[in-house]
Amino acid sequence: MTEFTVRNQSSAAVAADRAEVWRALTDPDLLPRLTPYLQRVDAHGDRWTWHLVRIPVLGAVVAPTFTERMFFDEPSLIRFDHDPEQRGERAGVEGEYRLAAEHDGTHLAIDLAITVELPFPHVAGPAVRAAMKGVVAGMGYRFSTNLVRHLGG
Repeated sequence: MTEFTVRNQSSAAVAADRAEVWRALTDPDLLPRLTPYLQRVDAHGDRWTWHLVRIPVLGAVVAPTFTERMFFDEPSLIRFDHDPEQRGERAGVEGEYRLAAEHDGTHLAIDLAITVELPFPHVAGPAVRAAMKGVVAGMGYRFSTNLVRHLGG
């Protein structure tokens, strides 16, 4: 197994009140309905375990489960990192959501670094990362579309 990481950064103006966006992003029952490949989130205090369905990557299929330490600074910052106590997990995410009030809604900035162990050699890194970026970009696009729809935009 080799560890591969991709980073995704994006931002957008969302035509919804910051409190509404905050509620959506901190609702572990809603997030699977908004996020492609996300089956469920088990929230236990500041530890959230994310369960994804099978995701194809270059002929391999992974179904990662990973536990994140969640840090909430309402209403402006949600930060998370992989729980270091979960050494057996083969995936994790480091990142944050930043929310800023705007005159007509909320500015939402997302910065994520996704790491996963896959059954490919290190030399396959460029192809694996390109495939991962494609999957992550598709997930991000559908997530943002679903979030805007949920918020009534």
